[in-house]
This record gives sequence, structure tokens and C-alpha cells, in this order.
Amino acid sequence: MSSPSQTARTAPEESKVTAPYGSWKSPITADVVSGSSKRLGGFAADSFGRLYWLESRPNESGRGVLVRQAEGESDEPTDITPKDFAVRTVAQEYGGGAFTVLEDAVVFSNYKDQRLYKQSISSRDSVPLPLTPDYSGPFVCYADGVFDSRFNRYLTVREDRRESSANPTTTIVSIDLSSTNHIKEPEILVGGNDFYAFPRIDHKGERVAWIEWGHPNMPWDKSELWVGYISENGNIKNRICVAGGDPSIVESPSEPKWSPEGELFFVTDRKSGFWNIYRWVESTNEVLPVYSLDAEFTTPLWVFGLSSFDFLNKNSIACTYRMNGSSYLGIIDVAQNKISLLDIPFTDINNITSGLNCLYVEGASAVHPSSIAKVTLDDQRSKAVDFKIMWSSSSISSLYRPYISSPELIEFPTEVPGERAYAYFYPPTNPLFRSSPEEKPPLLLKSHGGPTAETRSSLNFSIQYWTSRGWAFVDVNYGGSTGYGRKYRDRLLGQWGIVDVNDCCSCAKFLVDSGKVDGERLCITGGSAGGYTTLAALAFRDVFKAGASLYGVADLKSLAADSHKFESRYIDNLVGDENEFFQRSPINFVDKFSCPIILFQGLEDKVVLPDQARKIYHALKAKGLPVALVEYEGEQHGFRKAENIKFTLEQQMVFFARLVGNFQVADEINPMKVDNFD
Repeated sequence: MSSPSQTARTAPEESKVTAPYGSWKSPITADVVSGSSKRLGGFAADSFGRLYWLESRPNESGRGVLVRQAEGESDEPTDITPKDFAVRTVAQEYGGGAFTVLEDAVVFSNYKDQRLYKQSISSRDSVPLPLTPDYSGPFVCYADGVFDSRFNRYLTVREDRRESSANPTTTIVSIDLSSTNHIKEPEILVGGNDFYAFPRIDHKGERVAWIEWGHPNMPWDKSELWVGYISENGNIKNRICVAGGDPSIVESPSEPKWSPEGELFFVTDRKSGFWNIYRWVESTNEVLPVYSLDAEFTTPLWVFGLSSFDFLNKNSIACTYRMNGSSYLGIIDVAQNKISLLDIPFTDINNITSGLNCLYVEGASAVHPSSIAKVTLDDQRSKAVDFKIMWSSSSISSLYRPYISSPELIEFPTEVPGERAYAYFYPPTNPLFRSSPEEKPPLLLKSHGGPTAETRSSLNFSIQYWTSRGWAFVDVNYGGSTGYGRKYRDRLLGQWGIVDVNDCCSCAKFLVDSGKVDGERLCITGGSAGGYTTLAALAFRDVFKAGASLYGVADLKSLAADSHKFESRYIDNLVGDENEFFQRSPINFVDKFSCPIILFQGLEDKVVLPDQARKIYHALKAKGLPVALVEYEGEQHGFRKAENIKFTLEQQMVFFARLVGNFQVADEINPMKVDNFD
């Protein structure tokens, strides 16, 4: 039996089937998408250079499993995590930094009880042993930990919810590793501020660096980098603010790391407004740039454990940065203040770490799904001599290559004269079908979450699901997105619900005016903050004909009152006072809605509570608009179970096709009931 790619390659142009956009048959099914949605939760290399990664598996209900690379060419990677454990932390709800590897042991956060466990990884049958107390009641969560060999302890960020789940206390604590027979209460080393991240110890165990910030700031708005000096008994005896403490300088330092020689390097966006790498001169308490470029050398601190640079030797730093919609991997020569770029196939890079004469790189491209690659360097560590994929979220990209739509980076004018915004446009692509010359495709516009985030051009089978069926798809980096410097990011301050909505509408109109899409079949979708932008665009603008909101915000006042601590003051800077909360909340202007909407919501969501979706659903149903609500048991903020990922995708497709598409979906999908329509 021939594969889909073989069939597609042998089909001559004249034999293509002429069929309406949206009705094309595609082998990239919802089952394929949900089965290819493994998520990477972090990776690390041990002192022997062996690679470990954390993958979330949809076919195991999103269970997080720590995996070690194969020992030999013919071997398979080894699952480290026992079946009755799952590696994941819910610190700050978004987690990250859930495990740390050191030689023959790993410390990890177990999802079910949020306790830290230590597990030997020299034996497959090793049993994880708890390191932290088993508290009754609300969780105590841990993330972003490091080993301290000087005192045989583990330093980590702790989020303590025992007194208040809504306003937990965050500190940096130390955990004794000398004995697991008698579990001690963690000792608080640093506390007093609202949030902490990146506790990092120098190689002698004499100094610890960390990042902290307080309400109402988010870590990308304004944060501080501190260094503490460790006494003979393990306490912090003195501390100094390295960056972020000067009120005349607006900056958000991140990612502190100690070099092998004991120098502190970090990323901050002072002066230029771009996150660049700096170093701290301890003797003079100066902060000096390492290499300056109008590019972003890190990403916003949504999750713990970011790693955008690492040391190769005392004069060489491997780094990744974003510029004009693309990622680059380079080696900075610190002494000569120059950078050499490495030629690898990835155009999107998220995290890197150094191995033995190599780099491990998390990245993707238009034809590579999210992957980890081993980049072997030459003897001078200045060139890449080999590139090998070690892990991939999907193994099917080559099989469906002819059906993959390549993204086009577009710039389009905003409503502000002279300002531009950015997006990735994906045209309909299917080697077996074509449309009639007079038809233009329907458009699905995606508004990303965050809203302080960035959409990228990496291979995403959720997008290819649409384009291979004859939809045009556009992924928008509206004002407020990262990757373009602080000035672009700050466009959204005080303007959430205005700038993002305007930019999404401007993008859709730009594509219509360019003749790329059908102006009568414009649809919009988004999750979380993107769900808010979706609902706001449908309530306050008359551009889109239907929309889908995934765990989106309908009521800003409720979001401010009910959201978790990390984001509880987020919209203070994004929106303003309570009057603006009211004016920009779609739930308060149901009379302005005029088109069909479908909503999807996890019932265990602590970021956007389920009541938000229910409110907008009941209001639209009472108004008489076609509306549907899907609620998932056991899902939180974002869907992790394969069956729910599949159902969400299929129901969006059939919903849009039935209500605005004017075509019949080729797949056999049983559509759910739509109120005021069926």
C-alpha cells in the first residue's frame, strides 16, 4: 500500500480534483494531530554528557515522563519515571523546571502530590524516595531547583499554598539530601517578595544568584537580579542587587548563570530595549554588555527553567536569539566581542544546553516539529560539524511533507499610521486538490495566548490540519508580542482588548485586500488570552463571521478577582482601572455579538475559571445566537488528553463549515449540538 506522500507525488497536475476550499480530503486527521502532540517539558545533560528530556504524552492523559537517550545506535530511549509517577510541577500554574539531573540521580516534582522525589537513575528498577513532607490540604509546589554540593542540599523555588491557595507564599528554600529516612522541613533562604526564579549557585558554593519581582509587575515588565553570599553554616549572610534596583533604569533581568571561572552572566533589556547578554563585574559592581544586538536573547518567563545560553569555555558562550521572526544559534567570543553563527536546519529555537563537545538544542522549523537536536562542534567549538535529531514531538512530518503549507512572514499596517505588525500566513496546500479559479479560501485567524508571548513558524500539525483541507490560516503576532523588543511589547500596556483586537482585524483585512482570502468567510480562534481577543473581536468589531474560544476570558473583573497569584495583577498594567475592566469585557456587551461562537473549557482550570465560559455561553444562548459549549473533566489550562485535543479540533472544523463555510467537510465527524441552530 502506498503512503500518502507517494500517492501525492505521483498525481499529475491535470488529475487534481477540483473541489471547494474546506472540503478537501487530507491524511492529516485529528487523530494524527492529537497523536503527534507530545510536549517537551524541559531537557538536561548530566556530567557524562547523556541527554534527558521530559515529555508529556497525550495518549497517557498528558502524563509527564522523564526519558534518557538511547545508549547505542540500535537501542531505544529509556523511560526513567515509574508508571505510577508523573513529572510535573504546578508552581505558578504554568510550571516548568520540574526536574534536575546530577550524575546518577534525578530530583523531580511528582504531579499527583507535588512533592519532590530523588531517584537513582543507574537502575531501571529504582524507587523514587520523597524529599519533602507530605502536607495535608493544599499543595506545596517546587520548581527550578539546583544541587548544592558544598552542603549536600537542593535549592529550589517553593510555592506554599497551605495558608492561601489564592495568594501562596513564594520563597527560595534549601532541602537536605543527606537522608531520605527522616524528611526535614525545607529551610527558607530567601523570602519577602512576591515571586522568585532562577536560584543559581556558583561552582564553589559560595554565592547564589536569583531573580525576584513583585506585584503589579510581571517578570518581563520589571524584575531584579540579586546575589547572596553563603556563610559557613549555609545561610545567606550578605546580599547585593546586581540589576533592576535602579529606579531610573527600566529593565527585566533574567537567566543568571555562573561561568566556570565564577563570573555572573545574565540577560537583561536595559538601554536598547532588547534582551541581550551582560556580565557582572563583582569587584566594581558594574554591569557590562557581552554582545549588543537589536535581538531578543531570551523569552518571557512564563515557565521556570529557561536556558537561552550556556558556556563552552571561559571565552565562548553558546546562545540563541530571535530577530525579525527567525531564531539564530551562535557562539559569542567574549574576549573579541564577536559572534559566529552555526548553520543548522532550525529556524525556531527555544532552549539550549551544552554537552561534551556539543550542544543540545530545542527547536523546530517549517518542516521540523518541536525537537531536540544534538549539534556536534569542531575542535575549536566554532562550527557545527553534525546535526542529529535526538527527540521529536512527532515522527510523521516526512510522511506528510507534500501536504505541509509553508508559512510566509508578513508585515501589515496597523490602525496607527507608520506602525507595522507581524504574522505568519499559511496558504491552502493539498497535492491532490485544487479549487475553481473564481473561489477564494476561507480564513482562520489565530490569536496567540499570553498575551505576552510569540507565535512562531515551526511545524504545527494543528495548523496543517486546516490548510490541507483548503483553509487559509494566519497566526498573528499582534502588538504586545515578544520577539521584537520592549517597545513593541509595550504597545499593549493599557491597551489589551484594543491593540490586539485592532491588529488581528487589520491582518484579516490586509489578507482580504491582497486577494488571498474570502472576506465573507473570516473566522477567528484563540486560547486563554487569545480566547479573550477572539471574544473581544467578535463583540466590538464587525470583521469575523464566527469564532472559537478555548478557555478564553469573557469577564476581566472576574479574571482579576479569581485568577491565580502569578497573573492576579497582570491586567492592572494591561487594562487599567475597573471602568476599563467593564468596558473591555465581552460579557458586558452581549448585545453587540452577532455571529456564531463555540467555546471549549477545562473544568480544573485555575487560570481562567470555568464560570467565564459558562457566563458567555448562557448569555449568547439567551440572545438567540448559535452557540455551543464543551467542558472537559480533568483538563486544566490547555488540553493534554489526546481524545480532547481531537474533539476540539474536529468540532471547530465542522462548526465553521456548517455555519459560515458553505462546504461539506470530507471527514466523518459527528457534529455536536449547536444551540439556536440545530
